[in-house]
Amino acid sequence: MSGRTDSDIEPPITEEPEGYVEDARRARRARWTAAGTGALLCLAGLAASLLRLTGSAPARVPAAYALGSAVCALAALLGSKGRTRRALWLLIAGTMVMAFGDQFD
Repeated sequence: MSGRTDSDIEPPITEEPEGYVEDARRARRARWTAAGTGALLCLAGLAASLLRLTGSAPARVPAAYALGSAVCALAALLGSKGRTRRALWLLIAGTMVMAFGDQFD
């Protein structure tokens, strides 16, 4: 081992890339938005399911609200873990399921 010790070694990067802090803030804001919206829609779906369950609505109506609420809860979980694109699509799907449940009434 008679070669130079510093050959082919690049210095470590000590600076953060440009815009790194702003991108991190956007990602954090997206996670909070997805998690908060999912939790809010989940609670709204559960409340609607319980209200429809006590009324004279067919059984499909509270079941649709509960299913849509479960999908929104899954979206909140995925959103909090950073999977915001999947969370957005699940929020849309969960809200659509609840809307279809409302049409059965």
